[in-house]
Amino acid sequence: MKNKYILALDQGTTSSRAALFDHAGNIISVAQKEFRQIYPQPGWVEHDPREIWATQAGVAAEAVTKMGLNGTSIAAIGITNQRETTIVWERATGQPIYNAIVWQDRRTADYCDQLKERGLEQTVRAKTGLPIDAYFSATKINWILNNVPGARAKAERGELAFGTVDSWLIWNFSQQGLHVTDVTNASRTMLFNIHMLDWDDELLAAMDIPRNMLPKVHASSEIVGMTKSTVFATPIPIAGIAGDQHAALFGQMCTEPGMAKNTYGTGCFLVMNTGKKPVESNNNLITTIAWKVGDEVNYALEGSIFIGGALVQWLRDGISMIKSAPEIEQLARSVQTSDGVYIVPAFAGLGAPHWNPRARGSVFGVTRGTTSAHIARASLEAIAFQSYDVLKAMEADLGVKIAELRVDGGAVTNNLLMQFQADLLGVDVVRPQIIETTALGAAYLAGLAVNYWSGIDEIKQQWKQDQRFSRTEDQDKINAHKKGWQRAVNASIAWADSE
Repeated sequence: MKNKYILALDQGTTSSRAALFDHAGNIISVAQKEFRQIYPQPGWVEHDPREIWATQAGVAAEAVTKMGLNGTSIAAIGITNQRETTIVWERATGQPIYNAIVWQDRRTADYCDQLKERGLEQTVRAKTGLPIDAYFSATKINWILNNVPGARAKAERGELAFGTVDSWLIWNFSQQGLHVTDVTNASRTMLFNIHMLDWDDELLAAMDIPRNMLPKVHASSEIVGMTKSTVFATPIPIAGIAGDQHAALFGQMCTEPGMAKNTYGTGCFLVMNTGKKPVESNNNLITTIAWKVGDEVNYALEGSIFIGGALVQWLRDGISMIKSAPEIEQLARSVQTSDGVYIVPAFAGLGAPHWNPRARGSVFGVTRGTTSAHIARASLEAIAFQSYDVLKAMEADLGVKIAELRVDGGAVTNNLLMQFQADLLGVDVVRPQIIETTALGAAYLAGLAVNYWSGIDEIKQQWKQDQRFSRTEDQDKINAHKKGWQRAVNASIAWADSE
């Protein structure tokens, strides 16, 4: 078994990745392919499910074959994915009836308001740990059933299947043989009772969604079936499934209560392990399932920040301020401060801890002397400020101060951002040697299920620190900066609420 490898499929918001891990937890091969982002209307974000499958299948094959390997060399497959993104397809043909509605999509904000007016907010939060928001899958399913001709009738007849991206990939990898998900992805739908670990009939009725559409829910580390696709001639166990942030928490080995990580990807997702019992948030955070390994469930608190690295992508693609994402650090370093400029990147509304779906991106404090360098620095600072807001809410919920924040994701190679984050938080920010912790977590979950690794204790020994960032900035300066940020957020919300 130790001579084989674990294949981790990391299906993200802007690209599909595949990574091959050896027994020491090292990446020996990786492949990645971006795919289209579809914006039919302002606030709407879609993907083509067929493109998701094609790119993911393609990079899976590429990562294996470029090492001269084949399916016989793979001990198991672990899948991690963008969460909440919603796909509905025909069971008979396997064809999607509409594009995937992406987690960032805000088209159901008005319907969410209707659900709140019906008095469902407390019920939804108590059962699922989630606020009512367009972010989650349930209202997206409802929209598809109500807006695609014939969809509701087909659903009532049991002809349609719903899945988050993990379900869609496994359906295709098994040649339509498996319609499954895991507890972490299920916990992001607004339909799953995180205490009973089952779909909730009251919520399904409230949102008019037939239960027969839903996948079977498994543990995060468990053999759910074998591949049957043409991607690999040899059947391979599909043994690990987790939403991307849950996989990253596991990959960072945040296995004890109070340990936290922040992933700096398209969005930023700060997640803290709270142990065997769910902790209800009094500060607008999400209570979610961290993972289920064997019969043991771990819970977590999460703050979801919708726009993180996507802000840098916007500077590159939207306004052509930079040619490539890595350029932003050098540009931002060319000035000492943002010179009073603040960016509130609410391109898809504000997530935790504000949950304002109508907020929009705003820039404050611009003067005649403002340059692209000030905008660049303010952009990096905005990513760190949002994470600071979430961590403070998390500490308030738990009544403890965290010891350190483990970080991962593409943006953590930006030392300026990491140092500013440490200055803001006043705690150490720790970057591991392997920053692909999302894929690593999926690999670990799959490997545990097939005994590729003996247990969590063996895996813990593989986590290694790359760099530790500690506070260096003057506290008074930081406090003044925080005050400016808060003014900017308040102004952004006031603008949205004055419609």
